[in-house]
Formats: sequence, structure tokens, C-alpha cells
Amino acid sequence: MFRSILMATAVALTSSVALAQDEGPLTVIHAGQLLAVPGNEPVSDQSILIRGDRIESIQDGFVTPDGATIIDLSDDFVMPGLIDSHVHLGGELSPQGRLNTVTMSSADVAYDSARHARTTLMSGFTTVQDVGGDLEASVGLRDAIRDGDVVGPRMRVSGPAVTPTGGHGDINGYSNDVMDLLSSRAACNGPDDCRRAVRELVRSGVDVIKITATGGVLSNTAAGTEQQFFDDELVSIVEAARMMGRQVTAHAHGVTGINSFIEAGGASIEHGTYLDNDSIRLFRRNDVYLVPTVLAGATVAEIARTSDWMTPAIREKAITVGAEMLQMIRRAHDGGVMIAFGTDSGVSRHGQNAREFQLLVEAGLTPMETLVTATINASAHLEMADDIGTIEAGKYADIIALDGNPLEDVAELMDVDFVMQGGTVHKSE
Repeated sequence: MFRSILMATAVALTSSVALAQDEGPLTVIHAGQLLAVPGNEPVSDQSILIRGDRIESIQDGFVTPDGATIIDLSDDFVMPGLIDSHVHLGGELSPQGRLNTVTMSSADVAYDSARHARTTLMSGFTTVQDVGGDLEASVGLRDAIRDGDVVGPRMRVSGPAVTPTGGHGDINGYSNDVMDLLSSRAACNGPDDCRRAVRELVRSGVDVIKITATGGVLSNTAAGTEQQFFDDELVSIVEAARMMGRQVTAHAHGVTGINSFIEAGGASIEHGTYLDNDSIRLFRRNDVYLVPTVLAGATVAEIARTSDWMTPAIREKAITVGAEMLQMIRRAHDGGVMIAFGTDSGVSRHGQNAREFQLLVEAGLTPMETLVTATINASAHLEMADDIGTIEAGKYADIIALDGNPLEDVAELMDVDFVMQGGTVHKSE
């Protein structure tokens, strides 16, 4: 009897949900060329039926159901919204950056972040992962976008990177008094303290843990770009995060940090500049993603060569590291490493994220392979493959359109004409 009541209730609930969906407003996109699943060939003359924020179905031909809102993209190339796995919406690299550290509040950063989020969405990126920034500003922005209060891409955030004291993610290059006040809340030393840092970030609401496994280019210290955490610290971070349901991704340039982090159980590597053949074997054996951020390397190298505002420690690293990143992604691609699209925007200008596609092609990827990195691969890397990355029934209606065909020239992605996120049109030229 009890089982019968449960079954009847379940049927009633299912019927009511279906009825609610059937009664919701219907939007239909007429797509001239539709790349629904990157990696497959595009198909001509398709209709995408959307109810609420989800895709209901895809039908051949241009259908016009009664009462539906029709969006005519019959002359356009239509594809899933793009995903950038590595951004910093809180700022942009500039001569004022070092001063901003001590003059801007979390509220200031949040306002800048909202502006950069809108710019990013309008350039066709409907989902991003913000890995390293002001904790309150990034968590607050993520939630405001989710609730519809701010226009921007769907976000996953890490807050500040877990870093050794004095490491790449900590404050460097100021007076001791300033650094004592502004040292990162996620700085840690020793396995127990690093577990504490992870747990505090999880308590604060982050989606993913980012660490600085090696030195970095834009930290104002001549500490190199090799491993900065001890192996037992890396293991403690990964284990603490896993126990609390979070993956760990690592900023890592030097090969010592790359390999040690993967061996500690990390999920992905950001940058990966000096990876070697052993690294490639570790990537493949452990199903680890590489987020190459080639655009960041090109940007800092160009600034170092043409401007005089970088400090000596930063300039030297920018010239050295930036020049290596194209060769790095070529080696990784040839070695069969899984690549998820990421730009490190904030180092480069927000809204220029699609330049990364051109650099990936220069490194040897085909145009279709680059699109896969920014859709299917990135959605899996962000643990969101059930919801985004392709245009299929049941997934969010994250859809963009272009005048040209990016499979012929990825530079077309620099000029996105139509952006829909979660069924809402944000841009239509």
C-alpha cells in the first residue's frame, strides 16, 4: 500500500512537472548551420526548441510552433556557448596593479568584476572559472549572476590560491609592514596548516581549490618558476579538498611542480610551461587536464618587450616564460594530453579571450580541436558536462552565433553576434 502511494505521488509529480514545462513559453532558434556537438560536423537548417533556461529538443528544418518566439539565425553559424576555464574577473594587468593592491577594497573589486563579467559574456563566453581573486568579490559576483541580479557568465570560483608563505599566491615586493597586513588568508606552511587553508576556503563557499604549486611570472620576487610546496603539503591539500568534495587545480610552470602535483592526485594543471615527456605520461595516466593559457604568455612577453613598468623580477620571468608556451602546447597536443580552454584573462584584456583560439591553431591544433577544448573538454574539466558544452536536449540553452564559420577561420570567434545564456538573449546584432 505504501509503495503504491509513493508510485502514485511520483507519477503525479512527474506529470505536473511535464505540464509546467509544456505550458512554459517556447523559443525557437532557426539555425542556418548548427554545430551542436563540437567534434561532429555541423548540420544545416535546424530548429532549437527552448523552454525556460533549457533546451527541449532539436528538429530538422525551420519549425514554427504556434505561440513560439522565433529567433532567426538562418544565415548564421550557431554553436554552444564558449567556456573559459581560467579567468581573473577582478582586474586587468596594468601599471597601476601594484598600487591597486593597497588602495582597492573588496567592493571596488566587485564593481570592476561585474563590468569585466559583462564584457566576457558579450564576447561569447557563457561560463567561466575564476581561479584566484578577492574571495568576497568573486563569491558575491558568482551568486549575483546566478540570481539574475548581474549580467555575466555562469561562474565557478576558487577565491585566493592556496600558497606557501611568500609564494606566488602571497603578497610580495612591498614593505614588511604592508605584507604583514595583507598576507593571503590562504597562505600556509606544513601539511596541517595547508589543510586548514583548504577547509577555510570551502567554508567560505568556493567551488574549486586552486594552489600555486610553483613560482609565477607576475609575483614580484626572484623566486623562480619551479616547485614551491613540499610534496607532503601537496598531498595534504589534495586529500583535504577531496574529503570536502572539491577538486584541486594547480598553477604550475616548472616541471618539478607539475609532476609532483599530478603525483599527489591533482585534477588539472594551469599553464604547464615546462612540462616534459614524464609530465605527458603522468597527464595521460591520471586523466589530468591541461589549461594552457597561451594568451597570457604572449601578453606578458609583449608587455615586457614594449613597456618599462614591470619590475625587474617580473620582466625577466615574463620574457623567459612567455616565449615557451607555444612550444609547450604543441608538445602536449602531440603527446595526447587532454586540453581544456583557458586564457588567464585579467593578464590579457577581458573580452579578448578568443585570441587563444588563434594561438592554439598556431601551435598545431585544428580549428575543430580548439572548439572542443572550449566546449566538451572545458565542461568536463569544470564538472558541468551534464549541463553545458553542447546543444542537446536537457542542457542549458547557452548558445552563440557568428556571421562566419570558425571551422574555416577561428578569428571569426573574435566577433560573436549573438549570445544566449540560460535561455536569455544578452546580445543580438
